[in-house]
Amino acid sequence: MVIGDKIKVFSGNANHDLADAVVKCLGIDLAEAKVSQFPDGETRIDIAESVRGSDCFIIQSTCAPVNHNIMELLVFIDALRRASAWRINVVIPYFGYARQDKKVSPREPITAKLVANMLEQAGISRVITIDLHAGQIQGFFDLPVDHLTALDIIGSYLKKTDLSNSVVVSPDIGRATEGRRLANYLGLDLAILYKRRKSPTETAVSHVIGDVEGKRPIIIDDMISTAGTILRGVEALVELGALPEVRVGATHPVFIDPALERLAHPAISEVIVTDTIPYRGHLGKVNVLSVASLLASAIRNVHDNISVSQLFSSLERG
Repeated sequence: MVIGDKIKVFSGNANHDLADAVVKCLGIDLAEAKVSQFPDGETRIDIAESVRGSDCFIIQSTCAPVNHNIMELLVFIDALRRASAWRINVVIPYFGYARQDKKVSPREPITAKLVANMLEQAGISRVITIDLHAGQIQGFFDLPVDHLTALDIIGSYLKKTDLSNSVVVSPDIGRATEGRRLANYLGLDLAILYKRRKSPTETAVSHVIGDVEGKRPIIIDDMISTAGTILRGVEALVELGALPEVRVGATHPVFIDPALERLAHPAISEVIVTDTIPYRGHLGKVNVLSVASLLASAIRNVHDNISVSQLFSSLERG
């Protein structure tokens, strides 16, 4: 379906390959803009075509380098606003700072809210994002947020594979709902890892809820950062008699060192992620699925004023 001439899709530097795939799904070209830096590192945006009265979408994950990509997005928004764009929609496949969504100690910032404030003040109209680390971040915005999920994409891929003697494993209580949806969709049982956090970046698995003995685990999470939680979960599962054929699925491949080294563990047979963040590694067991079609459908529906809720998830809810 060809969409209207008044839509403009731009790409920041964080997700250029994904942006190319999205506009290919939409049947249009990327809008022209030069995203560069001044010699001192300041971000420079030059919009190379008229956007007056246009429905504009900026595709930019706020992944590493996080602060630079956030600033680039803010400058992009300001450039479009000052060029008289009708509407400025930000497509943030991976929303950085989402882990700082509440105060754990008395003098901590709530940085997810700060980022939301900055985006709103810059002049956005809407946010489209995928699998926020904390769903309540939607409430940090006083404007529409379309919170999509890649669970359907991962689930559809898994459905086509050998699921005999498998069990879905949630890495913690917080992801149990998504784990149960995937388990129901695949017709599998669910197990849950119970962990305690030792520091902001380190956790320990204390026990496993559910039967995993003799099973092939499928661990599902929203992101893999250092893969510490995944590694400790795999070790705990194998100690309890699970087969050393663990598959790991996650939407966002943050992959901070030593993540790839940990994911190379012989008990992990496959790592399934999406392209919300570019994967530049060389670990052969990593399988990257694309969210381009999902984002293109969301962009088309928003532009045409069609409901986006049908894209949230087709997996069983409850």
